[in-house]
Amino acid sequence: MKYEQFRDSIAEYLQSHPQGVTWPEWKDRLGLPQHTACYTWVYRMEEDVGLLRERSPKGMLWRIPTGKRRRA
Repeated sequence: MKYEQFRDSIAEYLQSHPQGVTWPEWKDRLGLPQHTACYTWVYRMEEDVGLLRERSPKGMLWRIPTGKRRRA
């Protein structure tokens, strides 16, 4: 999977689910083969799409703030 595919699939889903999602939920929903997310891609997504990661009782929650515009 290329970075752009990874970014776009996660960003699209997060924009319609503002409550956020944990990495294990991503693996199941998107059928991702990685055990963990590639940290360089995660950092790029913070810049590209405004990805936020926050601690929660469920684990590290990934989300995109409402109204955040994606850089192409």
